[in-house]
Amino acid sequence: MMDIRKLKELVRLMVENDLTELDLRDKDEQATVRRQTTLSPPQIIHHSAAHQATPASSAIPASPALATAATAAADDADLVAIASPMVGTFYSASGPDKPALATVGASIDSESVVCLIEAMKIFNEIKAERSGTIAKVLVKNGQAVEFGQKMFLVRPS
Repeated sequence: MMDIRKLKELVRLMVENDLTELDLRDKDEQATVRRQTTLSPPQIIHHSAAHQATPASSAIPASPALATAATAAADDADLVAIASPMVGTFYSASGPDKPALATVGASIDSESVVCLIEAMKIFNEIKAERSGTIAKVLVKNGQAVEFGQKMFLVRPS
């Protein structure tokens, strides 16, 4: 099993240096990390030497659900994501009886705290790092989030 801390550090360096692909190999394992754009989270593909997957190609017929998804993606084209900088539990408010820090329609600036992420019993304030209006909240209170997972979509101002 590959050391997750080393992998996270490689992903962080990849994002900071705007790399789109990184391929690591040793005698037992292979890991490929790819990003499609600077806004998309990295994808990690892990292969063991004993088990190499071969993707199969298949044709997927068009459906109304796919058309709806394509329309929604087009509507979101001008939105910018706020992604989780760590693995942890997402909290929308600073306490159970407190209002949400960021809701749809709320104006934010780069210093606005939009949520808390609890990791290892420490609550980390997550700042927006951009100005705009919250267009969508993509995660629920108490939900586990991954590094790079989109939590909010923001309409830049």
